[in-house]
Order: sequence, then structure tokens, then C-alpha cells
Amino acid sequence: MRLAVIDCGTNTFNLLIVEFDNQKKYSKIFNTRIPVKLGQGSINEGFIGDEPFKRGVDAMKTFNEEIAKYNVLKVLAFATSAIRDAVNGKDFVAEVKKQTQIEVVIIDGNREAELIYLGNKEAVTLSNSISLIMDIGGGSNEFILANTSGVLWKHSFPIGAARMLEKFTPSDPITENEIKDINDYMQAQLQPIFEATKHFPPIELIGSSGAFDSIVDMVSGEYDGEGISETKTCYTIDMNNYFQISKRVKNSTLEERKKIKGLVSMRLDMIVISCLMVDFILNSFQIQKMRVSSYSLKEGALIDFIIQSGKIK
Repeated sequence: MRLAVIDCGTNTFNLLIVEFDNQKKYSKIFNTRIPVKLGQGSINEGFIGDEPFKRGVDAMKTFNEEIAKYNVLKVLAFATSAIRDAVNGKDFVAEVKKQTQIEVVIIDGNREAELIYLGNKEAVTLSNSISLIMDIGGGSNEFILANTSGVLWKHSFPIGAARMLEKFTPSDPITENEIKDINDYMQAQLQPIFEATKHFPPIELIGSSGAFDSIVDMVSGEYDGEGISETKTCYTIDMNNYFQISKRVKNSTLEERKKIKGLVSMRLDMIVISCLMVDFILNSFQIQKMRVSSYSLKEGALIDFIIQSGKIK
């Protein structure tokens, strides 16, 4: 049996295809992503613009072609922040169904955080100590406090990188005053985390794929480290190298960021906001260890399917 999982994110649509063997173990056979920037120009106004709408539908049509090539029997597709918060989000889902027959399920932030946790747990070995899992999306950011026993607290915040970029429209390069404004905004928006960490203090940050993959690749590119690969799911970040990369990103213009080794073009505009967010969390909770999971929502959805269907890996 072959199964496809699609994550319709705010910035990027992701497709994962796996195959189950006779022992009901799965293996990845295809994985791709398409940058769609679904919230471009209108994410904070609560609708999907015409051009992003078309890009999203076209991406799903491309995925549908891949799914057909691999003779997939079942498709699980999920939509997150940009679609769930848009007045025409259901119209988008209906258009995708019309053109591809793919049923996209709009999930709330709580469910999104749950699937992200399952994906990260599959990729990263948790301990009895508490980890703070952080997923930086385009529309929302998810935070999960967890250990080997399970989820202790989770929450989704509508402060994704695309929303923040549109809200603050920082200069190129970003200024110190703009950084302060963004940090002050995060301080106000993220108060629930400050309360939660009083009860569940984390010893490390686990970055959930996406922008964190770029952090791994930038550290690798600039400091001859280990980049993201298909054969590894967990990466430990050298904190000194991370802060050097973060400082360079924040001090750079768009043209200068193009020269940073390991930084892909689709993240050039939002990586500044992403680094500010990571810095804010590390500094606010005095976290001195960071790991990165190359798994996130789509892998979590796969694990959830396995659990719900009684399959074993």
C-alpha cells in the first residue's frame, strides 16, 4: 500500500509518499515541496489573494500528478493557518477538490501542534527532561512542551513569519528599533509560554524542520558542518555557530543573504524574522542547547495514521 501526506502550509506545500510492506513497515519513496506563499499580500487581512490562490491550486495539481505516478491508494491532506483563517479558505479547499479530487482537511492550531509533536517525537529522542518544540510556520507558530512521557503543554500562536513580515515590513537590513518592536510584540503575544514554563521549564529547544532546516544548512555551509540529509532526522546545533549565523542574517541585506551558504532562495525574505524568533526563545528561557528535527507535520500525520489504523512500523 502507498500513502501520500500533503501539508498545505502558508509558505510551502509539502508532499510525502510512503510505502507499507507486507510487515506493515513503511519507507519513504518520494518527498517534495513547492513554495506557494499563500498568504502573500493579504494574510493579515484574512483572505487568500488571487495569485496565491492560483499558485496553491497549481501546486496541488502538480502533487496530484506525482500521486498518480506512484499509484497511491490513500491521500491525507491538511491545511493550516493561512487557509483556516481565510474567508475564502473553504473556497480554496473546494477548488482543490474540483480539480484534483483531493480532500483537504482544515485543522485547528491545537491539532496542528499535536501532529507536529508526533513528527518530532519520531525524529528526535526525548528524555525525562523537558524540551520545547518550536515550529515556525508562515501563518502560525506552534510550541509544545514535552518529554518522553508525552505532551505537557501545547499552543498555536498566529505569529508566523509571513504574518510578522507583513505586519512589520522591516527595513533591509532590519534596524535595531524594528528588532525591539518585534521582540516587544512577541513578549506580549507569547505570555502563555512564560506561564507554562514556570511549571514545565525546558532544558533545550527542538526546532521543527522548515526554517530550522535552513539553520542546519547555513551552519553546515559556513562552518563545514553536517547538512540536512535523507538518512538522518536529528541534528545538534553548535550554539556559538548558530548565534554567529543569526547575527549575520540580522545584519544583512537581501543581496548579502543570497551569499550565505546553505540558505535557499525560498527563505531569503523570512529568515530574518525566523532568527529573531529563535533568538527570542533562546534568550527568554536561557536555553543553551538546540536540536533540529527534520520531521514535522506531514510525518506526524503519517504516525497518527499508523496509530489510528493499528499498523505497526
